[in-house]
Amino acid sequence: MNDPKDSGVDGGRPVVELYTDGACSGNPGPGGWAYILKHPSSGSVRESSGGEPATTNNRMELMGVIEGLSALSRPSTVDLFSDSKYVLDGLKSWIKGWKRNGWKTASKQPVKNQELWQRLDALATQHEVRFHWVRGHAGHAENERADELAVAARDAAAAAPRR
Repeated sequence: MNDPKDSGVDGGRPVVELYTDGACSGNPGPGGWAYILKHPSSGSVRESSGGEPATTNNRMELMGVIEGLSALSRPSTVDLFSDSKYVLDGLKSWIKGWKRNGWKTASKQPVKNQELWQRLDALATQHEVRFHWVRGHAGHAENERADELAVAARDAAAAAPRR
């Protein structure tokens, strides 16, 4: 996916687009995450999704980004597109304070989903991430496709037999 001969580079790093979404039925309830990874200069596209039988929407939103960044084979410039202000605001600003405060919020409470935020932080520091908020369910093709994949993963998680 990331060929060094590609013209889509930024400071020697490949430029990729990452579209993510999460879905949950109930909160908590069965949930799904999805990502679409596009490499504009080569035209390659990779989609992936997964689900959990009992989770929250915020966890699924985080998992879409974690899984998408994990799919990259080397440091890249990543244009991250999400309809989740929770994820985007968390990555852009909140996480700095949480880390400084020992993973506590401004009100001294433990950060929810801390283990996922820590995984996401470790992945994001390997890349240059540029943030793009898109309005959900507003006709943005890749956001709609990511939602479709996340909902299908949620439904599969809900239908899976419990162990």
